[in-house]
Amino acid sequence: MKNAYHYLIERILPSRISYRLALSYILILSLFILVVIRSVSQVQEVSRRSQEFASQDLQKLLQVQNLALDIEGSTSALVLIFNATQEKRKPAYDAIDAKKKHIDELIQQLSAESDDEAQLICLQRLSSTHQEYRQSYLNLFDEIELDNTEGAKLVFETQVAPARQAFLSESNVLLELAKQRIRQRQAEEQEDLAQLKLHILAISVLIVLSGMVLAFITQSSVVQPLSMLEHSALRIASGDYNSKVPTTRTTEVAQVSHALNVMTDAIASREAEIEQLAYYDSLSNLPNRTRLLTMFSQQNLRHHAMILMDIARLKIVNETLGFGTGDTLIVETSQRLQRALGKHSEKKTFLAKFSGGQFALFCADNSDSYTQNLVEQIIHDIQLELNVPVQCGSYSIDVNLVFGSAIANSESNNLTTLIRNAEVALYAAKERSETFAWYSDAQEASRLSHLSLLSDLRSAIQNNELQMWLQPKIRLNDMHCYGFEALVRWQHPKRGFISPIEFVPFAERAGYISHVTNWMLEQAVQTLAQWKNQYPQLSIAVNVSTNDLRDQKLPERVKQLIHQYQISPMNLQLELTESGIMENPDDAIPLLHSLRATGIGLSIDDFGTGHSSLAYLQKLPVSELKIDRSFVIDIDQQESTQKLVKTIVEMGHSLGLHVIAEGIETQAERDTLIKLSCDSMQGYFASKPLHGSTLGDWLTSLPHNQNRQHS
Repeated sequence: MKNAYHYLIERILPSRISYRLALSYILILSLFILVVIRSVSQVQEVSRRSQEFASQDLQKLLQVQNLALDIEGSTSALVLIFNATQEKRKPAYDAIDAKKKHIDELIQQLSAESDDEAQLICLQRLSSTHQEYRQSYLNLFDEIELDNTEGAKLVFETQVAPARQAFLSESNVLLELAKQRIRQRQAEEQEDLAQLKLHILAISVLIVLSGMVLAFITQSSVVQPLSMLEHSALRIASGDYNSKVPTTRTTEVAQVSHALNVMTDAIASREAEIEQLAYYDSLSNLPNRTRLLTMFSQQNLRHHAMILMDIARLKIVNETLGFGTGDTLIVETSQRLQRALGKHSEKKTFLAKFSGGQFALFCADNSDSYTQNLVEQIIHDIQLELNVPVQCGSYSIDVNLVFGSAIANSESNNLTTLIRNAEVALYAAKERSETFAWYSDAQEASRLSHLSLLSDLRSAIQNNELQMWLQPKIRLNDMHCYGFEALVRWQHPKRGFISPIEFVPFAERAGYISHVTNWMLEQAVQTLAQWKNQYPQLSIAVNVSTNDLRDQKLPERVKQLIHQYQISPMNLQLELTESGIMENPDDAIPLLHSLRATGIGLSIDDFGTGHSSLAYLQKLPVSELKIDRSFVIDIDQQESTQKLVKTIVEMGHSLGLHVIAEGIETQAERDTLIKLSCDSMQGYFASKPLHGSTLGDWLTSLPHNQNRQHS
């Protein structure tokens, strides 16, 4: 029934909502106009009757009242005639005649205008009594004119007074009839007004009911489709993109329905794209870390393992061959991983792509031992797939993966912890330069130790627990010391001595190395300020990390320290590694020029171990090359190494650079470097790093003439 009603409404009413609303407004307006017209008509009718009442019935009442007054007036005139002289009677007679005439005219006028039968009969009696009254007072006048006072009194008492009384009685009857007529007309007017109120009320109720009916029809034909659109929009908002908005005959609703359906398809498409971007890697189309966590975060991890794999040397490939080549390498690696997993399709495996060149494999078997065998077998099959180099354009690249794996246990009962354990194993494999490592408690202890080490390093800087040790640099032509390299040491209050090899790389990874550099710089500048008078020729070189070369405020800090302690900038030197410069040469080279502009010296540390080119070397504002120790070990016995070092020395000299070799431990190594024209040396053969009183004694032992020289 309801559907039939809606179908009928849809068929009868116009197809456009605007037309339906306009039709409803027109109908309601028409009803309102009808009420106004009808009400105005009724009011006009009542007004007409009121005017008629005022112009006729009230006028008649006034005439009847005037008639009564004229009768009273004529009686008063008769009384005056009794006492008037002959001369004064004539005006009294005229006044009585005028009253009589006026009374006759009023009676005739009332008779002509009256349509009330009772009034007409009363007027006839009034006219008759008036004639009798007139005849009686005429008889009275005759007796008065005869000076018959007694006869006049007798006529007055026997004729005039009764006639006058009868005349007055009839006039009072007429007045009462007129008043009754007025009351009747007033009652009729009140009744008409009451009927008008009821009529207007009835029409008002009718228009309200009609408006309600129209509102209901409008609601059915307009609001109901809009409600349908609302429900459809809510379904879309809840993620239901399969249910389409039904079509309708209503034009606007049909247009909105079509727009909603188009929007639904567009949203569904965009959500699919967003989901693809949010849960899948754009290069390999493999699920990402978020997808892995979403799918398996609530799963029981018993007998499950996580393998993290990282492409070795991917950063070098990106830097040397470009990121396009690196992306090709990632895609090809993901395909080979999937082919290797195809051999284990009967097992539970899930391959995901993490950031950079890192992949994750989530797998499981019936027991921990089986899972361990599965992991090792999968790694073996992956390595077999990677035996063939990847062809990236004109380049053939060997792909090597580093693996870190962890099996879930009672302590790693959630997926995030399992991934973290696999990451710890992966980093352990990288640190040991191995291909694969299992997670162990010792690795976790080392990781926790490093975390606490970072917190301790912060307090060590604040509490001056770090120490600056100085290792001399010796000129080979006269064996005089011209400066030192500053080396950081840490004497932990609880752990004792902590090697720089342990905490410096960790501080670099944690992004805290800049605080160590700043501390060393200030210590070096303070020491130079103390030496300014006694050892003005000595310099100190401070090592700068790769992270420091990204700090654009470093030159300003160096400049402030030099100004604060009033030292010569030539006595301060910064040592930088090739790899640190070449990581981002476009940013590093301008920074080095800013540092050189302060007047300090710059030295390339560990030269020969990096991959800088001669083109970049010519652009660097450096003053010194430091040959890495790997080229110096047993150089006296390695002819090929001697040739290589000689080439480096000659190249450095051709660029106007001072060349120093580090790690010299024997006299034979020193003598060989002298033959190769190397300028200076640094190493245990000259002196170990010095600190405190040992450093003071060593400085005191310097020849006095050296103290007065300037390098």
